[in-house]
Amino acid sequence: MPSIRRKPTRAVRIGTIQVGGGAPIAVQSMAATKTQDIEATTRQVTLIHAAGADLIRIACDSKKDVEALAEVRARVMESIHPNLSVDLQENYRLAEIVAPHVDKIRYNPGHLWHHEREKSIRDKVAYIAEVAEQHDVALRVGVNCGSVDPVMSERFGDDDVGAMVESALEHTRMLDDLGFTRYVVSLKDSDWRKVVEGNRRFASIRPEVPLHLGVTEAGMPPDGIIKTRIAFEQLISEGIGDTLRVSLTLPFDDKGQEVTTGREIIDDIYAGRFRSVPANFGEGLNIISCPSCSRVENNAFVELAQDVKAMAQYAKEYQITIAVMGCRVNGPGETDDADIGLWCGPLGVNLKHGEEVVGHYPYDTVLNETRALLDRVIAEKGFAPASA
Repeated sequence: MPSIRRKPTRAVRIGTIQVGGGAPIAVQSMAATKTQDIEATTRQVTLIHAAGADLIRIACDSKKDVEALAEVRARVMESIHPNLSVDLQENYRLAEIVAPHVDKIRYNPGHLWHHEREKSIRDKVAYIAEVAEQHDVALRVGVNCGSVDPVMSERFGDDDVGAMVESALEHTRMLDDLGFTRYVVSLKDSDWRKVVEGNRRFASIRPEVPLHLGVTEAGMPPDGIIKTRIAFEQLISEGIGDTLRVSLTLPFDDKGQEVTTGREIIDDIYAGRFRSVPANFGEGLNIISCPSCSRVENNAFVELAQDVKAMAQYAKEYQITIAVMGCRVNGPGETDDADIGLWCGPLGVNLKHGEEVVGHYPYDTVLNETRALLDRVIAEKGFAPASA
């Protein structure tokens, strides 16, 4: 058995669990339902909890979402007692009405720019911290490479990992100055290499801060599991990581697989069972897809992601990235770096070639349009024609 010495991070209480401070690595997941669909959200929270999740995250973008969350919390507390986290996304002012119903609030520093731009970021962070303190709630500073605030992006240019790390450091300094230390930090990207580099950089500067690990938009099994496993094997074996999530694009009833897979990876690492990785993994076709959540505006997104993966197999040897995103929050920005991007709306799909929007197509025709665009990208890159 390998000798893994966890970094001595400080303890952060989240509901009934402790993250950091030597506690076992906590495993999280996220409900992939529309929060206002109370029946479905209650059922999925129950399903994820039964799979062994220590913490379950739900997205809230509106007051109606918060009202639904309150009802979901009341229902699940009748039979189980899950620890719940909420994802504020762009509307940080929901914090005060959502805090009574959750154990942790996650905010993205990059999204604090979208509302009330006349207010300073520090004032917004102070508001969130005050709400958390009043309601006995922990915080997660959740930074993503694909949604770093514009000031950091301009400052660091092509070094998006540097921008991500400095954004996290800036917000931890603000929280510390405010006297609020009950927080964890996450630094995520769809590229496992950037996840490893970002977390290593941050941990070298702030080793006492608990870290939440994850490869965002890892995609569908098995590739999504492999990408995540590679990152976790490197970081956890170095003592980095206090809680984690395996973000997979999965059908409703399979959502518990995020939890069971996370526990399998942890168990394997501590038992010295490092899985072999295909020699050519990371080469050729790379399909990124988000794990879905309440912001997904059409559940056909999951089936579309699976269909795109199957359709594109004829190009599996080509160094091409296809990103399939399920909502308007992450879709536009996080498809910009892909050769082909699909971000899905309620009635149709926006098809992109890099930052260029090629068109908006119905779900039942976008696959053919994607195939045509894939052929175009193959030709532009000078690859030999692929046969179907």
